[in-house]
Amino acid sequence: MRFRMLKNLDKRREKCVEYRISYEIPEFDLSKIDSYHSPLDFVHIFGNGNPIVLEIGCGKGQFACEYAKRHPGKNIIGIECVPGVLVKACEKAMENGLKNLRFLEMRAEYLPIFIKENSVCEIYLNFSTPFPKYKQRKHRLTSPEFLKIYKKILTADGFIEQKTDSKILFEFSVESFSQNGFKLYEVSLDLHNSRLEDNIETEYEQRFIAEGLPIYHLKAMLI
Repeated sequence: MRFRMLKNLDKRREKCVEYRISYEIPEFDLSKIDSYHSPLDFVHIFGNGNPIVLEIGCGKGQFACEYAKRHPGKNIIGIECVPGVLVKACEKAMENGLKNLRFLEMRAEYLPIFIKENSVCEIYLNFSTPFPKYKQRKHRLTSPEFLKIYKKILTADGFIEQKTDSKILFEFSVESFSQNGFKLYEVSLDLHNSRLEDNIETEYEQRFIAEGLPIYHLKAMLI
């Protein structure tokens, strides 16, 4: 889905600067990303050493904001690469006065530069772009390339939780996790007819439910 350019984008970004984590990406060959490390100091950013949670592809922030409300003892970071979408997420967090929520305007490929190894306890992949064509599979956020990143930044007992409406992406994810050092839990082909508790609905999820579409869900942990 294409997102229309927001009016007064720069001014709106400035107003919610306290919710945006600033950083600089060095110029380098992405294939040599393992050689570059500039980890963010989350203790300084949040003012505490609480556990770190990531939502990769946070959209307009509905999930991240609700998660922050329900889990005040954890710090959540929303990752989003579309500036206008991220501004809306920041504005929502600011309206709710959420102190344990921040955002990074970044592609997921760059996470190893800025996130310390073994420092993230939970990763959420909510309705990621499915890239349904086979030749696009390396761009899926559960491709082996991305799983390699998650394995670096997750704590030993951390987990990844995925929700999607795409059967193609879900089947791909099940196979990818299983073949790359993860064990699957809470696998569901119809989340809203399962017994999973404490589910936080996203904007897309609410739309798909209204249309009567099934929501696929899984949780993956390192073996």
